[in-house]
Amino acid sequence: MSQTVDRALRILPLLAEGPANLEQVANRLGVHKSTALRLLRTLHEHGLVYRQDDQRYRLGARLFALAQQAMESLDVREVAHPHLVGLNEACGHTVHLAVHEEGEVVYIDKVDSRYPVRMYSRIGKPVAITVAAVAKLLLADLPDDERRRLAATLDFPRYTARSITDPEAFLAELATVREQGWATDLGGHEESINCVAAPIRGTDGRVIAAMSVSAPTVVVSAEELLTLLPLVRRTAEAVSREYVGQHA
Repeated sequence: MSQTVDRALRILPLLAEGPANLEQVANRLGVHKSTALRLLRTLHEHGLVYRQDDQRYRLGARLFALAQQAMESLDVREVAHPHLVGLNEACGHTVHLAVHEEGEVVYIDKVDSRYPVRMYSRIGKPVAITVAAVAKLLLADLPDDERRRLAATLDFPRYTARSITDPEAFLAELATVREQGWATDLGGHEESINCVAAPIRGTDGRVIAAMSVSAPTVVVSAEELLTLLPLVRRTAEAVSREYVGQHA
């Protein structure tokens, strides 16, 4: 680890003890005040520390938001995993769990298909955000202004002839997903892969994760996969109930 990163990280547990001024931070780190100020300014720019009116620094709200997000991701994975396994056993296809983190939608759990044809998705890997069913569910739950800002910043690769390729179509799709409460990706990322997904909701009713069943067309047609949607939705609802029950 670089010395700069090491020093910056050492500031965070220091401020966890309570607000501290520049001199106190510099003394604890054993550095000149100019070095401490540079580190604090960088952390402040990223919202990890906050400078109070009395010129003392405390931990920033963004740090707590990140911690909460991380805890929710870990909690929901622990709750959801047995349900993912059960869904996989019931249908035989690949099951994913995904969350929205820092502008990306990433898989945090996966249960592989029992069939020889496997998907190359990996836990921790971002999904194709403009076409993936899990991404549509997570982004559809954002407030309207956030959805519009996001759509304006995204690229829209034409993965296949069925890909969404412009902001207006993307926003229309998210509006549909938000209203119906489920999502699909029928050949939008890969011509031969179809997917159906349902949301997992937290204590406030917001979508905290999304789960999906995916299968190649050589194993099951899109029409046949869509018949699994009620099962996927029931499974997601069961995860939501258990998650909310643990956090009530």
